[in-house]
Amino acid sequence: MFCQEADTGIFPIQTWEDFEQQFRQHFFPANIEADAINALEGTCYHQGNQTVDNYLDSFQALVSSTGYMDLWTLVVKFRRGLRLGIQNQITTMSYERPANTDPDAWCRAARRIDQARLTNEAF
Repeated sequence: MFCQEADTGIFPIQTWEDFEQQFRQHFFPANIEADAINALEGTCYHQGNQTVDNYLDSFQALVSSTGYMDLWTLVVKFRRGLRLGIQNQITTMSYERPANTDPDAWCRAARRIDQARLTNEAF
């Protein structure tokens, strides 16, 4: 038998399918989608002191687990998690302001603003 506890029989793994089932049961969240939705409805995913690129990576991982498809909802969630200063700069852009249904444009704008901030801080 593969990986079986000799005395207790806690992990009666005899096949690859048994191993996979036990592994998922012990090491995967019970409901990935619900956990991701709860995170997006809270504040734990917000940018904080992260760069926009790091924030975007964690945001995209959450979104891919939720199944959210509505573009407006994605922009609202992304915008809500951004630092207030970046949100304000994007929403008050007088030229080429991203649409509230274009998450990719919001990401590009946030990256440009954050990159400018990081460049200014380097000087």
